[in-house]
Amino acid sequence: MTMSEPSEIDTHLVARIRDGDSDAWQALIDRYEGRLLAYTHSRIRDRAASEDIVQEAFVGFLISLPNYDGSKRLESYLFSICAYKLTDHLRREGRRPALQLHRRGSGDGVDIDFTGGERVASSIARSGERKQIEQAAIRDAIAEQIERWKQGDSWSKLKAIELLYVVGLSNKAVAEKTDLTEQQVANFKSDFQLRLRSIISRMELDAEVFPELAE
Repeated sequence: MTMSEPSEIDTHLVARIRDGDSDAWQALIDRYEGRLLAYTHSRIRDRAASEDIVQEAFVGFLISLPNYDGSKRLESYLFSICAYKLTDHLRREGRRPALQLHRRGSGDGVDIDFTGGERVASSIARSGERKQIEQAAIRDAIAEQIERWKQGDSWSKLKAIELLYVVGLSNKAVAEKTDLTEQQVANFKSDFQLRLRSIISRMELDAEVFPELAE
C-alpha cells in the first residue's frame, strides 16, 4: 500500500460508520483524535481551542461523509478538514482571510471566477475550492439552525443532535440518555438534515458545488 492509498482498517471503519455503527465512530475518533490534536496544538498552542477545532473537524467529516469516495486516505482527508477548521479559527481571531467567497447575487466580498481561463465550471467538483465552499456553507447552515433552535428554546433537539453528531451515539443510545423515544430522536435527526438542506439551497451557490441539491 502506498501513502496515497486508503488502509483496509479505515475503509472498514467508514463502511461501518455509513451503516450507523456508533462503535465504529468512536473507534475512528480514538484512532485520529490524538494526531489531529497534536497537529492543531503545535500551531496555536491553545489546548482548549485545539480540542474545539478537532471536534469541529470530526463533525465536518461526518456531515461530508456522503461526498467521501474513499479514494483518498482517510488520514489525509481528516487533516485537510482540520486544516480548514484551523484556518477558520485564525480568521475569527482576527487574521485576514486568505480567500473570500461571495454568493451569486450578493454585492460584497471578492468575486471568484471559477470558470475563467481553462477551468470550466464542472472542474469545481473535485477541486479544493469546492471543498472549502461546501464546508463553509455547511458550517454557516449549522450555525443558523442552532441559533434558531436556541431562540425557540428547542433544547431537547439541540441535545439530541449534539449526542448524535458530536458524541457519535446511535439513535437508540441517544434515546436512552434523554427523555426522548427512539422515534423522536430519528425525527429530530431527519428534521435537522432537511433544515440544513433547505438553508444551503437558499444560499444560491453555484449548482456545481452541491449538485445533489439541484436535482
